[in-house]
Amino acid sequence: MPTNQLGRQIIAVKPITVPSTGRGIELQVKVTAPVSGENLPVIVFSHGNAWSLDGYGPLVDRWAAAGFVVVQPTHLDSRRNGIGFDDPRFGTIWRTRIDDLHAILDNLDGILAKAGGMDVRIAHDRIAAVGHSWGAQTAGTLLGARVLDADGVSDEDFSHPAVKAGALIAATGTGDTLTAFAAEHLPFMRPDYSTMATPALVIAGGKDQSAMSTRGPDWFTDAYHLSPAPKSLLTLAEGEHTLGGIAGEKVAETTDEDPDRVAFVADAISTYLLDTFKIDGTAWAALRDAATDDDGVWSIRSK
Repeated sequence: MPTNQLGRQIIAVKPITVPSTGRGIELQVKVTAPVSGENLPVIVFSHGNAWSLDGYGPLVDRWAAAGFVVVQPTHLDSRRNGIGFDDPRFGTIWRTRIDDLHAILDNLDGILAKAGGMDVRIAHDRIAAVGHSWGAQTAGTLLGARVLDADGVSDEDFSHPAVKAGALIAATGTGDTLTAFAAEHLPFMRPDYSTMATPALVIAGGKDQSAMSTRGPDWFTDAYHLSPAPKSLLTLAEGEHTLGGIAGEKVAETTDEDPDRVAFVADAISTYLLDTFKIDGTAWAALRDAATDDDGVWSIRSK
C-alpha cells in the first residue's frame, strides 16, 4: 500500500467493471481510499481527454490521504481505446461520459463492495463530482449544468441527486467563441451554467490559453460567473491547463510543471469539500478569508 506525502496509508483497487449499456467497451473504474476510517466522503472523478483511470495520481492519492474514497472511470475517449475525432462514435462520447458517471453513482455500493468492502465505510450523503478539462464539463452536468444544442437550446437535465457538491478544474467556457477546429470536432463544448445550482469550486489558471477558444484564460471562469450561488473561484495566476501537472509527473502535456501548485490544487479541493460536507471547515475558512496570498500567486472569490 502506498503512503503519499501526507503520511497516511491508502489503498487502490483496479479494475472494477461497472454495469453499463451501449458502450461497446466495458466501463472500468479504479477505487482509491484511505486504509482506515468510517463515514468517508466520496469523489467521483472524470478525467480529461485521452486519459484513463490510471491518471491524476498527484490529486487522487492526496485526496485519499485526506479521507476521501475516489472512484475513477476510464471514459471511451481514453487513448487506450483508439477512438479519434474521425471515429463515428466520437460525436456522442460526451453523452457516454455523462452516462459513465451516472452508472457509477447508480451502482456505487456494488463497486465499493468489490474494493474490500468499502461500501460500508462511506457517507452516502457526502458525494462529490470532480473533473478536469473535458472531465470538468462532464462533472458539471451532474451538478446541474446543461449542454446547448445547435439551436442554443439546453432542455436536457443530466444532474444526479446523489451529488451534493463538486469541483471543476479548467472547465470549458461558453461556446460562442469556439475556434473553427473546436466547432467542427467538439460542438458539444457549449455548456449552459445557468442551471448549475449545486455548490462547487471552480479552478482556473491565469495563463490557460485554450486552443479551443478565441477568448483568453477568463474562458475557464465562466462556470463561476454564469452559475448561481453558492460557488467559489480559485485562480492560480501562473497556472496553465494542467495547473502544474495534475495528471501525473513528467507527462508530455504539462507545460508549467510545479508540484507545489498541484498539491495546492488537491488540498484546496479537499478542504472545500470537507467544509461543504460540514466535516471540517477550518482549512477552507482560512483560505477563503485570506482571499489571496501575499505574492499574488492565487486568489479566491465566493458568491
